[in-house]
Amino acid sequence: MRLQDQTILVTGATGAIGQAICDSLAGEGARIGIHCGQSRTAAEAILERIGGRGFVLEADLSDPMAATDLWRRAEDRADHLTGLVNNAGIRSEIALDAPLQAWHDYWTREVRVNFLAAADLTRAAIPHFRQHGGGRIVNMASRAGQRGYTSRAVAYGATKAALINLTRSVAQSHGHEGITAVALAPGWVRTEMAEAFIAEHGEAAALSGIPIGKMATPEEIGELVAFCFRPSQASLNGAVLDVNGGSYLR
Repeated sequence: MRLQDQTILVTGATGAIGQAICDSLAGEGARIGIHCGQSRTAAEAILERIGGRGFVLEADLSDPMAATDLWRRAEDRADHLTGLVNNAGIRSEIALDAPLQAWHDYWTREVRVNFLAAADLTRAAIPHFRQHGGGRIVNMASRAGQRGYTSRAVAYGATKAALINLTRSVAQSHGHEGITAVALAPGWVRTEMAEAFIAEHGEAAALSGIPIGKMATPEEIGELVAFCFRPSQASLNGAVLDVNGGSYLR
C-alpha cells in the first residue's frame, strides 16, 4: 500500500480514464477526492467501489471560479491534500470557416476546461503543498499536444501542449520545495471518444500508425498515474510520459 498516507484530488473522475485512475490510486491505499461535473451518481458509485476511501465534489470547470473553489472545498474535506490529477478535459470540433463568434466560443470553452482549470488548481495547490512539505501534480496531456492535431479540433491539441509546458514550469520552479509535476501523453485510449471515432472511420483507421497494433486501455493509464505518485518516483519531476504504443509522429 505505497500510497496509504496520500489524499489525491482527481478531476474528471467519472470518465473511463478518471475511473481507472481512482481505482489504481485507491488500490495502492490513497484516499481520493472524486471530482465530477454532472455525473454525481457515477462519482458515488466510484466512492462505493473503493470502499468509501474518499469524497465526492461537484464542479463545472467551464465556470472561471469553479476550479479554485473546488480546491478549497477539497481542502475542507481532506485537511491535507498530497496530490492533484488534472484529468478533466473535453474535445470538440469546429470548422475553420465557422462564424467568428462560434470560433471564439469554441476556443474559450476548451481553453477554460482543458487548461485554465488545471492552471487554477495548480495555483491553489502549490501554496497548500508548500505548507505541508511537498506534493505532486500529474497532468493528463496527449500525444496531440506534442505533434499537432487536426484543424477541426485544433484547440484540443493546443491546450494539451499548454499542459505539458505547465508541467515543466512547475517542475523547474518548485521541485526544490518538494513540489513535483509529471505529464502523461497518451495516444488513442479505448474510451467513448475512441469508440466514436471507430464507429465513423473504422478500427483500422484508429490503429493505423500504432506499431503494437492496439490502443492503450484506461487501466494502463490508471496504473501509470499511481506509479507516478509513489514517493520513490520524485526524479520523474518534469517528465512527459508517452503512452502511445510507439506512434510518436505518425
